[in-house]
Amino acid sequence: MSNGVRTAVIGLGWWSGVLAERIQGSTEIEIVSCYTRSEGKRREFADRFKCHAAGSYEEIVGDRSIEAVINTTPNNAHLETTRLAALAGKHVFLDKPIANDVASARAIVEVCAQAGVVLAVGSQRRRENQFRWIKSEIDAGRFGKLVQAECNISRDRLGRIDLSSWRYTADGMPGGVLLQIGIHYVDVLEMLLGPVVRVSARLGHLVLPGENPDVANMIMEHENNAISNLTASYASASEFYLMNVYGKEASAFYDLFSGLRHLRRGENAVHPVPFEKNDTIREELEEFAGCVRHGGRPEADGETATHNLAVIKAGVRSAREGRVVEVADILASGE
Repeated sequence: MSNGVRTAVIGLGWWSGVLAERIQGSTEIEIVSCYTRSEGKRREFADRFKCHAAGSYEEIVGDRSIEAVINTTPNNAHLETTRLAALAGKHVFLDKPIANDVASARAIVEVCAQAGVVLAVGSQRRRENQFRWIKSEIDAGRFGKLVQAECNISRDRLGRIDLSSWRYTADGMPGGVLLQIGIHYVDVLEMLLGPVVRVSARLGHLVLPGENPDVANMIMEHENNAISNLTASYASASEFYLMNVYGKEASAFYDLFSGLRHLRRGENAVHPVPFEKNDTIREELEEFAGCVRHGGRPEADGETATHNLAVIKAGVRSAREGRVVEVADILASGE
């Protein structure tokens, strides 16, 4: 019999299935129950992952044998669903973004802190081994002064979106592609270069149907004065990821097709850096389970996720108003 953290999954959209699939066979965490409003969806999930299909969310929060909740509900439901779980003493793994506005994000952090439960936010891309290698080199001082970074996160969603889904509406996902996938690389950039303090951004709606932006660009100034540039797209020809980080003494270059390369000051050729592709989703969920069992703080916690969100919201405001926006102003307003 497993001694893993007994966990319920709520929401049961496509992403919940991805998370559940990745932790099958884990000894750290096990799925014992699930709930969504659609009876058909919860029975399908329960059959697939051999867990109990709860008749209501109240049943889950009232079940004292359930220790934690994996919350993949829509962004605007995160606060209430997390609050109910926390008040019942259940730890929460929350899908990113933490919320649609900073005020709700802070309320989520506060209710979990007051209840003494672990709050982790799904930010798996920071765990990719190519970024771990860059981070270790930066921390060892081998990059010298960090000066710049550029990154791209792109996918082709033409013909692949459901306009009835909250993920593709202005209310459900304000900022469109910037909030939905751009936030992943905001998180990586803040991990590598430090906090972002001000943002200038542009959003475009060029290809996809619906009301949300499908291309975005942000120029960000970090606390250490380094400058980074992020582009995100749902309107590109194919999936593509890029992250280049420049220091005074060394630089690193990563893209989906060419892998990771490294260049030191004074050299005229890059050096390939081998790395293994790791299961970042399983890692973050097992880290969450470890914090539940043994204490400690998840790497991607509520405060980190709230600052990531504030950067994105600064970008949305910048694009709307056509000016540079201070992240501190977003944090102060709760936007």
